[in-house]
Amino acid sequence: MPRTMQTARRPANYVATPTSTVQTVSSTSGSRRKSGASASGKGMGWTMEQTYDSTGARKEIIVIEDSNTPDHIPRKRTRAMAAAEAAAEEADKQTSSKVNGSVASSVAAGGSGKKRKIAESSETAASKKAKAKAATSQSSYAAPVVQAKAPAPVQAPAGTHPPWDDAEGHYIVKPDDVIGGRYKIVRLLGQGTFGKVVEARHIESRRKVAIKIIRAVQKYRDASKIEIRVLETLRKHDARNDNKCIHLEEYFDFRSHPCLVSELYGMSVFDFLKQNGFQPFPEKHIQDFAKSLLRSVQFLHQLKLVHTDLKPENILLVGNDAIQIGDRTKNAKTKRILRNTDIRLIDFGSATFEDEYHSSVVSTRHYRAPEIILGMNWSYPCDIYSIGCILVEFFTGDALFQTHDNLEHLAMMEVVMGKMSTRMVDKGKQKKPEFFRGNKVDYPNPSVSKSSRRFVKGLKSLKDIIAPNSQHNKLFLDLIVRMLDFDPEMRITVSQALNHPYIRAHIPDPEP
Repeated sequence: MPRTMQTARRPANYVATPTSTVQTVSSTSGSRRKSGASASGKGMGWTMEQTYDSTGARKEIIVIEDSNTPDHIPRKRTRAMAAAEAAAEEADKQTSSKVNGSVASSVAAGGSGKKRKIAESSETAASKKAKAKAATSQSSYAAPVVQAKAPAPVQAPAGTHPPWDDAEGHYIVKPDDVIGGRYKIVRLLGQGTFGKVVEARHIESRRKVAIKIIRAVQKYRDASKIEIRVLETLRKHDARNDNKCIHLEEYFDFRSHPCLVSELYGMSVFDFLKQNGFQPFPEKHIQDFAKSLLRSVQFLHQLKLVHTDLKPENILLVGNDAIQIGDRTKNAKTKRILRNTDIRLIDFGSATFEDEYHSSVVSTRHYRAPEIILGMNWSYPCDIYSIGCILVEFFTGDALFQTHDNLEHLAMMEVVMGKMSTRMVDKGKQKKPEFFRGNKVDYPNPSVSKSSRRFVKGLKSLKDIIAPNSQHNKLFLDLIVRMLDFDPEMRITVSQALNHPYIRAHIPDPEP
């Protein structure tokens, strides 16, 4: 390629020009090579020539000869390439040792999983850096560049896991660990099937947030993509969060764990119930919760979304401040009353768009609608059924249906809600005939235990659970009966529930 010769001093009246592109300025005298010109510079890649400019003045020029483009341009060897080559060489050695039955290789294979994973990560990172450098170099030169060979991946033995994960793929939470390069973990807030939730602080702004760290298991990673899409939809249609659903602030991937960042709120309503000895909420607070929860779910339904997993654990208090009433003496019964009943609806990992695939089983057992148990099609009414169960739990302090068996669950429903309609029995028999004998639920049958029979027999009906001894209790009972209708097509809708007289009734604040 042509290069301009650098000299300590250049005359003001000459120009350096490549031979292949020599063009002198045309003049009346023309231009010519100096007669008898010395071979000054000959063999050194340049020659001296004379010519004339447009005024006829003679001048000298240096002509630099082109050199041939090399077949291969050596590339600078980087530390990343060296590391990749060393890793590849080490991998080859290990493979060779295994083939030859080397004892040293067997000892290395039995080493700690932590060291093995760190080595594997280093090799992968080095390989990626080497490829990136090679791509950059290739774009900088015309000649082809030979990329460094990527090292063979080191396979971890079956049953091992990264040192930062437990055996089930949960991230091991340690206070002061930095994740995502900008958040420092403060403490663990909770754990579920999906993963863990931690309180963290942004390193620069010092702002506290909640981070949902999904398990490093592919099915949960896939589910997190759906949840992110749902959360982005919620934020897009409610930027001010008037409907009180949790908002996603950002998300990133850290060590194969999808991480969802949101605002930090208080404890769940369930945790408050638990800390309060499962004592019922004041009637005014139940009404406040009902209004907020119904508005949040109405917003979801307007977006063609079904939450499918409504329960007290998925309802967060904005603040935990409470007033304690009752004697503070030893063994005395005390109760905490919330100062603020503002709540946020969370956990959209199971939320389903109405026009997309519906899983056959959704909802946590205690809040599962009868149509789901019976294998029937489900939609928005299953959310309103779950809300009915939640509000009764707020009223009594205990879950309404405490069971883990489908047949027992249906039997409990009939005690609490009344007998299943003939229409629902006929539909149920088409999907789950094993739950029926004739035109009724097959309970109790010979396989049912005595303890189950006693438990179901001891349940109360809704009228006995919510005594209609006041006007607002009568309205509350009527709303719950409509929410817990066996038939999803007859069940009250969220919009209808928001217009129910109970929601508009005046209920005095609890006395301190």
